[in-house]
Amino acid sequence: MIISPCISICKVDPKTGYCYGCGRNNEDKKKWKLDETTDEWKKQNIIDIKNRLSGWQLESFNESYKNKLDTGVSLYKKENPKK
Repeated sequence: MIISPCISICKVDPKTGYCYGCGRNNEDKKKWKLDETTDEWKKQNIIDIKNRLSGWQLESFNESYKNKLDTGVSLYKKENPKK
C-alpha cells in the first residue's frame, strides 16, 4: 500500500492549480481515492510531485511525508493535532 502524499496543508495555488503542501492538483487527489488506481501510478505521482516542488516546499514535503510514513501522521498534524 502506498501512503497518500497529503501532508495536511491543503491550500491550492490559484495560478498553477497545485496544492502548496503536497503538490497535487484536484485530478491527482481524486485519482488517489479510486480503488482501481494502481500502486505504480501512485509511485509515479509521488515522483511527479517531487519534480513540481522546489526549494523550501520540496524540503518541507520530504520532511513531512517521511514523518507520515514513519509515524502515520504528517508534521503539521503532529504539531496541530486538533486540525
